[in-house]
Amino acid sequence: MKNHTMMQYFEWYLPENGLHWRRCAAQAEELRKAGVDMVWLPPAYKGAAGAKSVGYDVYDMYDLGEFDQKGSVRTKYGTREEYLEAVRSLQQQGIKVLTDIVLNHRMGADGAETVMAEEMLSTDRDQEIGQDRQITAWTRFDFPGRGGKYSDFQWRARHFSGTDWDEGGKRKGIFRFAGKNWERKIDHENGNYDYLMGTDLDTDQPEVIRETADWGKWYLDTVQMDGFRLDAVKHIGFDFYREWLKAMRAHAGRELFAVGEYWSKDVNRLKYYLDTLEHSLSLFDVPLHFHFLEAATSDGNYDMSRLYENTLTGLDPAHAVPFVDNHDTQPGQALYSFIPAWFKPLAYALILLRDTGIPCVFYGDYYGIPHDRTAPVPGLKRLLKVRERFAYGKEGLFFDDPSVVGFTREGDAEHPDSGAAVLLTDSVAGSKRMYMGQQHAGKHMMDIMGEIPETVTVGSDGWAEFRVGGGSVSVWLFENAAADIYIEEM
Repeated sequence: MKNHTMMQYFEWYLPENGLHWRRCAAQAEELRKAGVDMVWLPPAYKGAAGAKSVGYDVYDMYDLGEFDQKGSVRTKYGTREEYLEAVRSLQQQGIKVLTDIVLNHRMGADGAETVMAEEMLSTDRDQEIGQDRQITAWTRFDFPGRGGKYSDFQWRARHFSGTDWDEGGKRKGIFRFAGKNWERKIDHENGNYDYLMGTDLDTDQPEVIRETADWGKWYLDTVQMDGFRLDAVKHIGFDFYREWLKAMRAHAGRELFAVGEYWSKDVNRLKYYLDTLEHSLSLFDVPLHFHFLEAATSDGNYDMSRLYENTLTGLDPAHAVPFVDNHDTQPGQALYSFIPAWFKPLAYALILLRDTGIPCVFYGDYYGIPHDRTAPVPGLKRLLKVRERFAYGKEGLFFDDPSVVGFTREGDAEHPDSGAAVLLTDSVAGSKRMYMGQQHAGKHMMDIMGEIPETVTVGSDGWAEFRVGGGSVSVWLFENAAADIYIEEM
C-alpha cells in the first residue's frame, strides 16, 4: 500500500511563454522524488484567447497546439508535441496523468447565426423576461485553421442551449434559445445553473452526445492519459458525465480515475451528485476548503473540533479529494478565497497526513506565485515526504477541543519507522495526550516542523503528551524517521 498524492500542475498566472509543457517534462523526476504520483495538467486545447488562454475559454478541442488558430499555433503551455512529451515523461516516472476536461462553455466562435431566444432573469434562470425575440448569437464553430483534420464536425446553434451576448443588439444577458430547455437534473443555484458562460452546450442533443464521446475517444487514443479532472460539473446535466465516463472507460479498456469540480459549500449537493453518478468519480472537497478559510480568518474563535462536520472528507472520504487552494481561489479570480499564509501549513498537514481521500497539492503553494509575490508554503515538501513514507497505519482522531486538535497514525509493518502524531491550533499554544499504540512504548518522537525542540517518549500504555506552539502545527515522527527526513534535505 502506498499513499497517493495529486498535484495541480499549474496556477492562473503562469507566464505566457509556451514553456510549461517543457517545464513539466523536466521536473517529472523531481515530482516523483517529492512523493507526487498523480498530476492534473491544465486544459491542453486551443482557447479563444489563443496563446494567452489558461484553457477554460474552449475553442477547438482537437487543437492541442498544432494549428494556426486564434493568433498562434501553440497554446499558452506549448505545442502538441511538447504536451505529449510531458505526459510521457510523467508516466515514465510512475506518475499518473489527469487531463482537464472542459466541455460546456464554448467561446471564440468563427461566425454568428440568427436565432430566436428568450431572455432569462439572471437570478432565476427559469423566469423569462419579456417575449421571445430574434438575436444574433456567436454559434458557428468552423475551425478553418484545422481544415477538418481529426474531425469534420462543426458546431451550430442547434448544439447549444443559450448564450450571454446578442451581437445584433450589442447587448449582454442570459438568452435561452427557442425550443430549448435548461437541464433539469442540475444545480439549483440561481433557480437553474445550467448556464455558466460563453455558449452553453445542449448535452441532451444527440449530435452533442455523439461528438463529445467521439472527441473523448480521440483524446484518449492520442494522449493515453490515466484519468480526468472534470470542470464545472454542476453546470452540466448530472446524467451526462455518468454515461460519458462509462463510454471512456469502455473505450480505454481500463479504469480511469476521475475527479469532478462541483463548486458548492453544501456537502449534501456533493453527495447527491455522487449518488447520481453511482460513485463513479471523486469530488474536490469544496466545503473543507471553506472550513479552512473560516478557521484561518476567525481570530482563533473557530471551533476546530467541528472542522470536518458537513465536509466530503467527513461524510465520504473514499470519494473526497481534499485541497487547500487552486487556480480559481487565487487572488483576482472569480472564486477568490485564498487561505491565509499562516494557516496553510496546518491545512496541508490535515489533508496530507490523515487517512482520507487523495489530497491535491496546488502548484502555487509548492512553487510560489510570482505574480502575487506569494512564497511557497513553508514545510510543504517535508509534509509530502512524511505522507509518502511515514503517514500509515490506524488513525486516531483527537478533535475534542475548540482550538487544539490532532490525530495519530500508528504505523504499519510495511513501512519502516512509520507512524506520526499531528497537533495543531488556530489559537494559543497547547498540548494533548494522544494514543500512538503500545507497540511503540518507550520510543522517542521529534517535531519535524521545528516548532517544539524537546523529544517526547511514548509511555508503556501507548499514550504520549504532545505540544504545539500558538497558531502552528507540529508533526511528530519517531527518531529514525525524523533523521531520515533531515538527511534527505541536506
